Amino acid sequence: MPRLAPVMTCLLGLLLLAATPARAQNMPPWGTGESRGEDLIIYLVTFGPGDDVASWWGHGSLVVEDQRLRQSRLYNYGMFSFDERMLARYAMGRLEFWVDDTSASGTFRFYRSQNRDVRLQELALTPAQRVELGRLLAENVLPENRNYVYHHYNDNCVTRLRDGIDKVLGGQLHQSMDVPGRMTLRDHTRRYTDVGPPMSLLLDFLMNDEIDKPVTRWQEAFLPDELERRVAEMQVVGDDGQKRPLVAKTLNLYTAQGRPALPEQPPKYGPVLLLLGVAFGGGAVGLALWGRRSGGRAPRILLGLQNVLVGLVFGIPGFALFIMWLFTDHTVTYRNENLFLANPLTVLALPLGFQLMFGSEKARERMRLLWRVLAGLGVLGLVLKVLPPFDQDNWRLIALILPISLGMAGALTLARVRVPVADRTAEPLAPSLKASGS
Repeated sequence: MPRLAPVMTCLLGLLLLAATPARAQNMPPWGTGESRGEDLIIYLVTFGPGDDVASWWGHGSLVVEDQRLRQSRLYNYGMFSFDERMLARYAMGRLEFWVDDTSASGTFRFYRSQNRDVRLQELALTPAQRVELGRLLAENVLPENRNYVYHHYNDNCVTRLRDGIDKVLGGQLHQSMDVPGRMTLRDHTRRYTDVGPPMSLLLDFLMNDEIDKPVTRWQEAFLPDELERRVAEMQVVGDDGQKRPLVAKTLNLYTAQGRPALPEQPPKYGPVLLLLGVAFGGGAVGLALWGRRSGGRAPRILLGLQNVLVGLVFGIPGFALFIMWLFTDHTVTYRNENLFLANPLTVLALPLGFQLMFGSEKARERMRLLWRVLAGLGVLGLVLKVLPPFDQDNWRLIALILPISLGMAGALTLARVRVPVADRTAEPLAPSLKASGS
């Protein structure tokens, strides 16, 4: 029996190990209490923008490293699954993200392969604060804690880092950033999406005045670059009551090659959009006048084609915006003033435009009524802006879409549809011709 004791002890240990959850086995030493604060280093990592829309904003993470035990983990709050369920949840405004931990060096190599900046800021936290933040991150990765409902401005992969740092600092970060921000959330959105003007214009169209309110620097820190900037400026009060910089050291691991610099201010393309709107609306009037003079098919076909294009470019987003307001949790789309400019009615220009191209007189009459209604709504939306509740920053969209609506309304009032030759031959002879023939 004494000889069996070591064997039984070993078997018991194996059974206990098998019963231990996988995540607990992989718990880092700062999650189990093994790490000492003086051995820990915590980095705020900022990754630069990438090529696709989701990565235009950049990204951020936290790295915890135990120098004594030679272990490190990178904590990434930007994890999501790209599948049909994810698309459905995102469409409804209920997209779930989660936090995961991974190899820091492997992650850095990945972002370098994507030609994206990789910058590190070593946080000058006290040993106790490092232990607390490490424990918080390790606990957040646990299956019961890791998921959260993503919100682009209020709860994302960077705001979670900001909140964690602020928690271990006892609210000092929030207090220092509770001052007016540099610009509105819309302005930040427009400057980050300047690399793709069509997508930038679509996002500008879909979002309401929720992102036009004055914000603080704390709210601006939903962006990785803004959090990096504020952390670099931060002075914290230590245990001795003295102020010191929050950042002890900055490391630039990789600088992207050939990427355009992020603009400090949003682009000023309002005049360009006005010119486009006037040109498109004026072109419709020109086609209508051409058709009145010539009676040919070309002006009618081109005018119908213009309506098809408007139905596609503005009608479908207008219909989507209306649906998002009524049936989803995308609060940033609710009560959007751009519905005065483009809405589900605008989609009707698509089928009616095709009918007009084939010479339908009924289509012309319906389109005339449609564009009068849409032009009237656009003018109403413009007039209502004198009232305080209608404060949405949508002047660029007004400059583009309202001239098109006014031009289309004028064009359809002037337009004539020439009856095709085949139809004219089927018409009965005029009474006077019958008389002369007999």
